[in-house]
Parts: sequence; C-alpha cells; structure tokens
Amino acid sequence: MTTGGPNFTDQTLRMVAHPSVGGAGLRVHLSNLRGTTPLAVGAVSVALQADRATAADGSQRAVTFSHKKALTIPAGQEVVSDPVPLSVRAEQNLLVSLYLPQATSSATWHSDAFDVSYLSKPGDHTADAEDGNYVAATTSWYYLSGLDVVAPAARGTVVAFGDSITDGYNTPASVYHRWPDDLARRLAGPHPSAVVDAGIGGNRVLTDVPNIWQGVSALKRFAHDALAQPGVRTVILMEGINDIGNNAGPGGVPLTAQQLIDGYRELIRQAHAAGVRILGGTLLPDKGAGYYSESAEAIRQAANAWIRTGGQFDGVVDFDQALQDPSDPAALRAGFDSGDHLHPNEAGMQAMADAVDLRLLNR
Repeated sequence: MTTGGPNFTDQTLRMVAHPSVGGAGLRVHLSNLRGTTPLAVGAVSVALQADRATAADGSQRAVTFSHKKALTIPAGQEVVSDPVPLSVRAEQNLLVSLYLPQATSSATWHSDAFDVSYLSKPGDHTADAEDGNYVAATTSWYYLSGLDVVAPAARGTVVAFGDSITDGYNTPASVYHRWPDDLARRLAGPHPSAVVDAGIGGNRVLTDVPNIWQGVSALKRFAHDALAQPGVRTVILMEGINDIGNNAGPGGVPLTAQQLIDGYRELIRQAHAAGVRILGGTLLPDKGAGYYSESAEAIRQAANAWIRTGGQFDGVVDFDQALQDPSDPAALRAGFDSGDHLHPNEAGMQAMADAVDLRLLNR
C-alpha cells in the first residue's frame, strides 16, 4: 500500500477481494499507514459477491473492530477486525464495503489493483445488498490492506514480492491471471498454500520512487509487506528491473550490479532473521522496452548470474530462462509479451507460475 490516492467524504467504497484459499471465517485489515491525518470509519461490511457490487443473498456480515462498528485509525496505524463468521471458497470473490463519514486525505491505497472497486452516492451503503447506490468504478483499493481467511488445512503463506510484473500490469482486470494467482491455483488441494501478491508497480529494491503512489523501496517495506503476512513461510523475490531501468543507485549515484546484489543480501538477511525462506527470481528480459540499453543489460545479466549461483537464496526460480526468446535471450518470447516488451501477457504470467518448482515451497 502507498499514499497519494483520492479523497472521500460521506461515501462508501465497495472493493472486491479474491482469496486464494477457502475457509470458515475472515479478518479484514484496514490501513492508514501512509496517511497523515486520522481516518474515521463509520461502518464496514463483508459479503460474498453475486455480480459487480451486488452481494449474494444472506451473505452480508457487519465487521467489527474490538467489538465496535465505528472506529478512528490514527495516522500511520493499521487495524485488524474481529473474526467474521463467513464461509468462502478459494477464488470466491468477496465484497468489502467501507463507509467514510468524514473528509479523508492522503489515502493509503493500492493504485493498480486490477480489480473493479465501486464508489457510492453519499451515505452509508455498507448494508446495501444491491448495487443501485454504487454509481462509479475504479481499479484501485483504498484502505483495504489485507483479508485473512481462517483456513486450518492450509500449509501457510507464500508471498510473491516485486514490482509491476508481480502486480499484474497489462493483464485484464478482474480475471486473476497474474502469476501469483496462477501459482495459487497450482498450490490448490486438500492442504493448499495461500499466496499473497505484494507487488507494487514501479517499485525498486534500493530507493524510494519519486511518484509517491509507487511506494517506498523494497528494503523499507519488506518487513511489513512480506514478513508480517500471517502464516508466511516462503517469499519469492523478483525485483530490480526498475532500479536498473532508472539507473537508480543509492544517494542518486548511477546503479551498479554490486549495489543491487547488496540489496538482495539485505532482504535475504531480513527473511532469515524472521525464520522465513526466500527464493530468488531472476529478472525478465526487456529488450525493446524503454529501459533497455547495453549497460542496463549488463547489470541485469550480472544480477541474474548472482541469483542463480551466489548460493544465498534458499532456492531459485528462473523466470528469465522460462520467458526469454530462444533466438534472442535479451528479449521476451513473442508469445509471452504483452506488447511493451517488459510485462508478460496472460500466457507469460502462466509460464512464470509454471517455472516455480513446488518442491521449494513445501520444505
């Protein structure tokens, strides 16, 4: 989650959440982490989605926080709801509705959710079963930072951590064909693993992005966005192409491969200190994209060589090998290219998910 989203007054937001595992109960996470003023929340509800902003019959539940329906979240803070008794299947969409009675500022949001969210007319419409009072739509989430599913049979959580490629850029909204979605389907079964998508478009390993909605660096957000996820056992890290493409070394100096590798070493250190395994994902080819140059390609190749052979990660997922063009390994294979030569299409996302050796996740 980042800051810089739009402001709301006396309005209800109805957002779609797509769980990777099923269970018999839920907890809702709300965040004012990037906010600069307290956030007043008048009411929250959760329901199974029937269609668009319409709830399935009989599925609506009021959500409470410390047994209260209304709350104020201080700037820089987050809250987790009381347990909500609602059964949900894996990949069964949920509607989380949030009423904001007072003017907001500096929204904590996820700008590129690639899922449709609905905005209401004025008023508290959290209890509305139908969608008639929801009059606008967007593809961002606001203040909703997580949804826990109580799933006793699950084997824990895998966190896919990265940038816009992990975020799902250039994949269609509301179809759930990002590579973490595809990986979750591979991990389905009697004892599934949950998959959390912690991708943020434009994000970098070493430095904050000047555009505030693209977030603080991976080094700063890793502990919160990856290691603090409930039940996390393994992180799959694939990030660095934005550092390379922007030649963004620490302190404004030109980037070197060693700086990027040192960033990876620090993320590995943080993961291991938390008792979490971390897999290194090689960086995808990008020849033909605006980021590409011979000097940038040399850094990508050096980073990938270290990921493969450095022996510091607990395992390697060779995304580069899986998606490169056999006749030109510096470029994406045409059948996997969304058209910008940087982001994979749906077939490419599936190929990324298929490149993960599931044995690395079940140790």
